[in-house]
Formats: sequence, structure tokens, C-alpha cells
Amino acid sequence: MNPILTQIQDLITANLREHLPDVIPADLEEGGEVYYMNGKNGTEFDWYVNCHLPCFMVFYADKDNLGAAKLSLYDDGGVLLYLYGDHGRGSAKEVKTYIECEPDDLLKLAVVLRMNADDKRIWDASISKIETDGAPSAEELAEFSDNYKYYEKSINRKAIMGQLCVASRKVIDDGYLVGYMTRGEPHDDQDSGWEFYAGDESDEYLDDVKNVCLCYVNYVCGLDPVVTGYIDSETGTGFVRVKSDEFEVDKGQKGFVGKRK
Repeated sequence: MNPILTQIQDLITANLREHLPDVIPADLEEGGEVYYMNGKNGTEFDWYVNCHLPCFMVFYADKDNLGAAKLSLYDDGGVLLYLYGDHGRGSAKEVKTYIECEPDDLLKLAVVLRMNADDKRIWDASISKIETDGAPSAEELAEFSDNYKYYEKSINRKAIMGQLCVASRKVIDDGYLVGYMTRGEPHDDQDSGWEFYAGDESDEYLDDVKNVCLCYVNYVCGLDPVVTGYIDSETGTGFVRVKSDEFEVDKGQKGFVGKRK
């Protein structure tokens, strides 16, 4: 097994013993096997967009099969580990640490896992059942690195999600869908430039500062997921909602105004 995965296995086992001493191997799926949970996003997506590998999990061996441990390994070697007592229902114990390895070793592991898990359609399997002893070739490393270009849009979109925007209280508090949105020049690195409105606010309404607020773009997208597909549009762009699930570039057309279900 790859030495980094061995460290992960040992780290989870040691912390389960320290923080959940009443949990024995018989309480855990396959005696405490560590699973590589690549089935949601896949290795490349998480590596490039989320800056970590898909998480590593240990599960309880009961009908609910909830997690006992969840570990994220970041591309800088950082580790974030959560441990859950009471058969997965207990509050989480958080552990932060680092894996001992060279930076290139993490990239090589990502390539190996992509090749020997994702490419072979092995999803959410025990790490002991994934071939990880070998090292990738220079060509395989180059191919993986070149694939970064396929994730640039997702990376940019995620960055915008973490930036601030202006939103009408009708959208945030009163349950309206975003009916009109426009992106101006950002004021600083924290500002996305986006403004989100229901689309029927009067000038008088918007002149009252109590009727608008600052929030994160991610919050607006959580309320109205259709917005997500447009947030990486260029500055100077405006969109009008024309259907419940569609926007068009603003050309003065009448917009769709409605509430969230």
C-alpha cells in the first residue's frame, strides 16, 4: 500500500482509540477498514476544485452504517479528521494535523488513485482493495496535470461563490426568486460584483438601505440554484429571468417574477 495511505490508516486508527476508546473493531465495518470515497466527484475534480482528495471514511457496522471517521487530505499535506461517537450520531471531534511526505508524493498519489480507482470504475472501496504500490510515469503525471484545464471553470465558479454580493431583502427574506441580476466591477478581492434582485423592486424600495444586504454568493445560489449557472459571467453583464429555470441577457425584456416553492 502507498505509504501515505498507510499513514492515513494509522492516523484514523490511533485517533479512534484515543477519542472513542469504547469503539472496538467489531463495531466497525470490516473491522475498521478505511474506504476511499471517490464516488461523488471523482479524484481529479476534488483535487483541482476542492484542493483535496476525496475523503477517507470508516463506518459503523450496523443497519444505519453511519460514519465513525471522516478524513480529508489536502494538497499541501494538511489533514482534517472528524470522529463521530454514538454510532455516528454523536458530536464530532475535530483533529487537525499533517501527513509526512514530499509535495510531489501527494500529486503522485492522486494520479495513482485516479488511474487505479476512478479509471477502473472502482468507487467507494476499501483502500486495501485499490492497487497503490506503483508510481505513475512522467507521461501519466503530465496527463493528469494537463487535465487541470477541464476544471478551470469550476475553480473560478467556486471562488466567486465565496465572495460577497448585494441582494434584495425580497430575495433573502421574502422568498422571491432572483428575477434580475447584474455584475459590476468588484470593489476588492472579497467582492464578486454581483447584485441580485427579485426584479420588481421600486426605486423607492431600493433607496432604503434596510431593503438590501451584503451576503455571500453561495448563500444566494443555495436559495436559488439556477443562478449558479451564470455567476462566472463577465462584469458588465445583466440577466433577466424569463422562466422559472432560465435567464437571458438583459435587453429590456419583461422578466419573470415569482416566489420559491
